Amino acid sequence: MLAGIDIGGTKVAVCLARPGSAGAAPQILDRVHQPTAKTGGPDALARQALALLDEACARQQLGRAQLAGVGVSSCGPFVKQGGHIEVANPNICGGLAGAAAGPQDNDWVQVPLQAPLAQALGGTPLRIANDAVAALEAERRWGALAGVDDCAYVTWSTGVGVGLCVDGRVLAGRNGNAGHAGHTFVGDVSGSAPVCGCGNRGDVESLVGGGSLAARLGVEGPALLAAAQRGDAQALAQVRGLCTLMGRLLYNLVATLDLARISLGGAVFLHHQALLLPLLREQLHQHFPVLTRGVQLVPAGLGAQVGDYAALALLSGQASGTR
Repeated sequence: MLAGIDIGGTKVAVCLARPGSAGAAPQILDRVHQPTAKTGGPDALARQALALLDEACARQQLGRAQLAGVGVSSCGPFVKQGGHIEVANPNICGGLAGAAAGPQDNDWVQVPLQAPLAQALGGTPLRIANDAVAALEAERRWGALAGVDDCAYVTWSTGVGVGLCVDGRVLAGRNGNAGHAGHTFVGDVSGSAPVCGCGNRGDVESLVGGGSLAARLGVEGPALLAAAQRGDAQALAQVRGLCTLMGRLLYNLVATLDLARISLGGAVFLHHQALLLPLLREQLHQHFPVLTRGVQLVPAGLGAQVGDYAALALLSGQASGTR
């Protein structure tokens, strides 16, 4: 039995699965989840992941020691502390942006992940990777990026994350943070620009991330997108503005890395893809056709389960990650 832990800025989910045969996707047997822990001590996130793992194992009448491996797909960025991965994610760590971001749930700037999980799991194999990189691995194995050597996975959810593959090689980077394009800039960065949870002003995540929309536009993301889908002119104009910004990010990825296909996931996108996908395609392909002609934007082939399969992909074959 394999276990996958998917850690995001909104929720933590744990699934148990049996390996697939002949290269097929694992068979998910059980899944539990909770809103992401953001109060208590800095070890609250790791303790929550372990508690959910124990709950899933109990439902399948298993103990931790019976697991063949645990894959952890976590939002980042990552920081190495004593050789172990800690998480410094703006949607979890309230201390990153400082006073400019206003009241927060906590004052954390990074939280331990690898060390407490490894200690609790003993000799059970553990593999950790950035969630977008892990999702890229899953999409390349079992989803919409299969057989594509130059590709990216982009998640548009509470935050904005990216996994990158060039010439058939998945990019990891110095600390496993390659692909954090949600903290790049596509617009105004002046003092009037919104503050991201990381402390940046005007980065992509602060402008279009699902966690930023209520403060920036005065309406929660689901309500805004639902209104746009109903044809509300003001809402549709705002959504077009969001897609202009996301389109710039997608173009920058294509122009920089010469990509052939981008798979799109995340709650914001997947719940409203009928509205968003044509707008994003329009934005991408209006820029420099020499670079963008033929580039495919497609929904994640694994759909809403991409986070679960992302964690499980880290336990399959040659997935890149950190032991």
